[in-house]
Amino acid sequence: MPRRIYVDNSATTPVSDGALAAMLPFFQEHFGNPSAIYSYGLEANKALEESRRAVAKALGALSSEIFFVSGGTESDNWAIHSVAERYGDKGKHVVSTAIEHKAVLNTLGKLKERGFEVTLLPPDRDGLVSPERLARALRDDTILVSVMMANNVVGTIMDVKALAKEAHKRKAVFHVDAVQAAGYLPIDVRDLDVDLLSISGHKFHGPKGAGALFAKIPRLPTAYLTGGGQERGGRSGTENLPGIVGMAKALKEAVANLERVEELKSLRDRLIEGILTIQGSFLTGDEVRRLPGLASFVFTGLRSSVYLINSLNEKGICASSGSACSASSQEASHVLKSMGYTDDLAMASLRISLSHYNTAEEVRAIVEAMPDAVREARSRRL
Repeated sequence: MPRRIYVDNSATTPVSDGALAAMLPFFQEHFGNPSAIYSYGLEANKALEESRRAVAKALGALSSEIFFVSGGTESDNWAIHSVAERYGDKGKHVVSTAIEHKAVLNTLGKLKERGFEVTLLPPDRDGLVSPERLARALRDDTILVSVMMANNVVGTIMDVKALAKEAHKRKAVFHVDAVQAAGYLPIDVRDLDVDLLSISGHKFHGPKGAGALFAKIPRLPTAYLTGGGQERGGRSGTENLPGIVGMAKALKEAVANLERVEELKSLRDRLIEGILTIQGSFLTGDEVRRLPGLASFVFTGLRSSVYLINSLNEKGICASSGSACSASSQEASHVLKSMGYTDDLAMASLRISLSHYNTAEEVRAIVEAMPDAVREARSRRL
């Protein structure tokens, strides 16, 4: 088996050395419950609140506006259900986009079962939804707009600030799924003027099982899990302190490394240039407004991306077709279909997502391996 090259960082990332070192004492030495009032608990609570302040600083928020959760899915769910609970008597119309993560789309589906009306805006060919299109969809009874900051399949970056401005003109709450963006794009919730924002630690070299919800005062979320009253009564349950500490450290590191984004873009662009020399290959998503490390392609003559991913895996390259949450599914990507791609092309996609851990040598190896991998995958068409 050749040396493995991991380029599926949009699915998950390895925990950084700094985050791991920060976490380790909280498994044994500082194992106390943050709710306890004796020394072990007080030490744990101090670490919890220090982590809250660190996450808040990274996002330009107040520490009182940060709530810890288990990850992006829970954060998205809590944000959406909270708005429905708090403002459902004022209106039952919600606007989102057709290219959201299933954590948002399936949650909106639950709202529809409760009598809410959901409008999903189609993107353009590049995966963008314009402020003008959003403005046309808004109504007097629209209570929530939920839009991802950067798409997890094609990497297109939305103009969140402009979209939030349109939503607020109609007094709708604006939620952003920033799971793919956090750690790779600068985020200042005050400048963006968003009301709710979701992140997940394992996307930026933190641990799995730790995420956060930013909720702007006075849009603080309604109670989601009931019990002991943790997270200021909003999300009961003993906090995952090692995970929270690790996530906060990883986010701090990622924000400090944002100056290295140009290096990541350079690697991404070399990857794109090399792969597009393959006949019948096409880049998906906006050419300019895209995540610094993500490149997404479709290929003609390919029955399924599974063949291509397996061929690359045999060559030691770990990539994907899009969302890891549906990697085993044989369905065409709902994101690519919403962008206007045919079912055949939407079934023949490849996502390569880099991090600062990837090297120029690895990118060169991927570019060299791709022609054979595509040829092998196409030969399995019959």
